[in-house]
Amino acid sequence: MAFDPFADEPRAPLGAHEIGQDLSMLSVDELDERVALLEKEIARLREAKAAKENSRAAASAFFKLGQG
Repeated sequence: MAFDPFADEPRAPLGAHEIGQDLSMLSVDELDERVALLEKEIARLREAKAAKENSRAAASAFFKLGQG
């Protein structure tokens, strides 16, 4: 294990995850937290997408019924 001269210095807390940010200063636990956070966000995005697709399909079906 290499000597880290800055190991005893307090690190500033890192803010929210940014796409493409430097990950070299994050610990394994911090990386795990980021992965969990991003997986929750992916699930939330997929739910929002599914809701919009369902809404679009319902609107499309409604307007096609009125055109006949």
